[in-house]
Order: sequence, then structure tokens, then C-alpha cells
Amino acid sequence: MNEKREPIFNAPWPAVVATLVIVVGYFFQTFLPQDWLLKNYAFSSAALDAGRWPTLFTAIFLHGSWAHALMNAGAALAFGTPVARYFGASLKGALVFLVFYLLCGGLASLGYGLSNPGGTALMVGASGAVAGLVGAAARLMAGQGEPGKYLSPPVISMTVGWIVVNLLLALVGFAPGLGNAGVAWEAHIFGYLAGLVLIDLFGWVARPQSA
Repeated sequence: MNEKREPIFNAPWPAVVATLVIVVGYFFQTFLPQDWLLKNYAFSSAALDAGRWPTLFTAIFLHGSWAHALMNAGAALAFGTPVARYFGASLKGALVFLVFYLLCGGLASLGYGLSNPGGTALMVGASGAVAGLVGAAARLMAGQGEPGKYLSPPVISMTVGWIVVNLLLALVGFAPGLGNAGVAWEAHIFGYLAGLVLIDLFGWVARPQSA
């Protein structure tokens, strides 16, 4: 009768915060002039060419619809949980999680821009950053909580599956729930690869090192 009960909801708070930022952020976005937001804070290759590099990151906090925001929020919670747990729930671990998330998102945007030189199509959404969490989670799954080997079965299967799905999205040209909006599949792949590789470095920063 004295058994300790596991909480029904036990996601690490940094992952919860990342999820809430997506949902609450889009809620406030709906009250602002959309054309103004997209013009100034969405990412495009043309914006990068013009030196507006902050849009690499500001685009992460904008979404095209509630469906878009909620899909990214659900994925951020699911895949952010093992990553945040690995970094730790301390303030240091949370800051490492934040920088990791933003860097993956920024590299995802950069990859999209480089893949579409001179393009003016606007990209918004946290999916590139979330893709980084997916890549990191694949490594952690392979190592049972620690970054596993790149050529382990979980990493190989997750990577192949992720690339195939996104190439299919590229051929179809849209994703369910996003209406006629295009899918920045390049950002998904670059973000995933960033998370796959960077989890080692950020884990080294976040976790105490043995002598």
C-alpha cells in the first residue's frame, strides 16, 4: 500500500515549456497583423540574402494555422521529453535544451534557404527545431538514454524513415492539416540531421563530466 505512484504526466518542464510556447505563441499571433508578421519575421532565402539573419530563428515562433501549431506542439512534447530528460531539469539543463532547440531550428532554416537560393517563399513553424528533437531522440533511443551509435538499427531506421516521409511530402506538395500550404521538407531533414549530430556536444555541456 506504500508503493510510490508514478505521475500520469511526467514530462520534463523544459519540454512542456517548449510545447506551451508554440501553442500560446500562436494564440497571440492570431491577434496581430499577419501580413506584417510574415513580412518581418518569416524566413526566406531572399531575406537571408538581404542580411536578415534573425529570421532564421524568428520564423520558429510563427505558424500558419492552429493545425500547424498543434502538430508541432505535440511532436515537441513527445520528442522533447527524452531530450530534456537527458540534459536534465536543472536551470543549466533547461538552457542547454533551449539553445539546442533554437540552433536546430536555425540550421533547419539555413538548410532550407541554401536549398532554395534566391527563393521568396516564406517559411514559418517550429518543425525544423522539432525535427532536431526527433534526430536527438533517435540517438537516445539507440543508446537507451545516452547517445547511441549512428549505425545502430534504431538510428538507421528512424533516419531512413524520416527522409523517405519527407521526400514523399515533397512529391505530394502538402501535409494533412496544413491546407494548401507547402511543406518545407528540406528544413525537416536539415533539422533532423542537426539534432542527430549535436546531441553529443550539447550532452557534454549539460551533464557533469567524470574526472
